[in-house]
Amino acid sequence: MTSSPIRPAPRRVVRAAAVAVLGGLLAGCGSGAGDPSAAQTKGEVTVTNCGAEETFPSPAERLLVTGDGNMVAMVLALGAQDQIAGVTGVDGPNETLSVAYGQDVVDALPVASKDYPTMENTIATKPDVVVSGWNYGFSEEKNFTPDALRDHGIAPYVLSESCRQADGARGTMPPWEALYADLENLGQITGRDDVAEEVTTDIKDRLDALDGLPRATKTPTVFLFDSGTKDIFTSGAFGGPQAIIEAAGAKNAAADVQDTWTEVSWERLVASEPDFFAFVDYSGQSFQDKVRVLESNPATKDLPAVREKRYLNLPISAWTSSPLNIDAAEHLRMALEDHGLAPGTDIEPTHDLRP
Repeated sequence: MTSSPIRPAPRRVVRAAAVAVLGGLLAGCGSGAGDPSAAQTKGEVTVTNCGAEETFPSPAERLLVTGDGNMVAMVLALGAQDQIAGVTGVDGPNETLSVAYGQDVVDALPVASKDYPTMENTIATKPDVVVSGWNYGFSEEKNFTPDALRDHGIAPYVLSESCRQADGARGTMPPWEALYADLENLGQITGRDDVAEEVTTDIKDRLDALDGLPRATKTPTVFLFDSGTKDIFTSGAFGGPQAIIEAAGAKNAAADVQDTWTEVSWERLVASEPDFFAFVDYSGQSFQDKVRVLESNPATKDLPAVREKRYLNLPISAWTSSPLNIDAAEHLRMALEDHGLAPGTDIEPTHDLRP
């Protein structure tokens, strides 16, 4: 449960584009992979993925989708659930995906594994495409890599947020651009280019709505607290939270870190003087445990944001690169307003993703 105060009355900005896209997606929910209105004639398509030209079957008929629910959200946003042969890692994010895409749709997803995939359960799923990412499933240590999949005749699609720099750090493009690239590419791979364009347009329209809101005289600093005890796991310039925090009218405390998800020290947290804490909700360290850590650590317990409990807790699939990032941005803007860190408006998230 989020610690934000109960709002006195519902508030919503009505956006015709969002309504139109939602209607289009609902209309397409019953379309199967063989529906000619939803998918093009079977063939191949070449897209740019992590800076390389890669070829995929199109429309793909058997997708294995990994991650923390974020890549599943991309495929569901395209209305391509009938083309999913298996998902992994959605046990925790299940409720979040159900809120955004429908309980019946999520309940019907075939689960290949509740944890990250192995080559064994991947081959058993018989996918034609695997949608994954570095540290979201792909792992050199476990020999679950794009090259290993290609050796088995499976086309690997790499989450753009996780594309690696020359030094191995993740992130090669600004986070919104990474998301748009994935939606466009997966739209071509699933044969749903038109839907991908509609989803991207809706996100951009909602970003424009956020950008048009009045800004605080002093830009608030938000620290994204993923997890932490000895060190803190947060997100830098190339992660989804960077885009979310900026869209909400705030500054990411780790914006100068040229990485996606990374560790920083407690000294770094304190030096950033955060006005607000955003938490990533997932198993391993509960929201209550994270708050307890902040409120008991001598270095952080007296920070104004901690004393005044300026917190927002959202699920992991809203923070990692996904179409739900725009909902997270709306949630964060609303929370900043509630805590007096941004001028009050009538903004409200399209989906209430709070645990």
